[in-house]
Amino acid sequence: MEKVKETVDNARHRMDSAIESVRKEFSSLRAGRANASMLDSIKVDYYGTMTPLNQVGNIAVPDPTLITIQPWDAGLVAVIEKAIRTSGLDLNPATDGKLIRIPIPSPTEERRKALVKLAHKAAEEGKIAIRNVRRDANDYFKKAKKASEISEDDEKHAEAEIQKITDAAVARVDEMLKAKEVEVLHV
Repeated sequence: MEKVKETVDNARHRMDSAIESVRKEFSSLRAGRANASMLDSIKVDYYGTMTPLNQVGNIAVPDPTLITIQPWDAGLVAVIEKAIRTSGLDLNPATDGKLIRIPIPSPTEERRKALVKLAHKAAEEGKIAIRNVRRDANDYFKKAKKASEISEDDEKHAEAEIQKITDAAVARVDEMLKAKEVEVLHV
């Protein structure tokens, strides 16, 4: 019975990780509002080491349409600017020598629809990951039952518990998707 509880806890933890992965994916989707986490995927060459952007300078969001970066090392301004331009985020930074300004344009209607599609894809991948965790847990319970480690009742209770956790995790992903859709489609 201890192993069943351990498996349920492990499944809950893995589902939470899948939800967190979807949340991170959503935060990288640009909705026309400046957000420092949009730059999380960008790394810069800091003296031979690929370093996350937030570890080489201060990132600020002074207003909803602008992100500023104040590098700690003035020699990195050009490197940071190039990394942002080549990141695939369609951002066009401007610099005054010390401060990098990144204006965040409002996405076009076409771009908004594409972002909603990307959000749906990320949500579906998250749901698939959650269902895979459920399948793994249920497979374990079936094997344990077959090996007479647990009773049939224990197996049914454990599977019901896993299904309850799965339903809650999928519902959380759906809520996050709805919120992201509203955010993206809001002009």
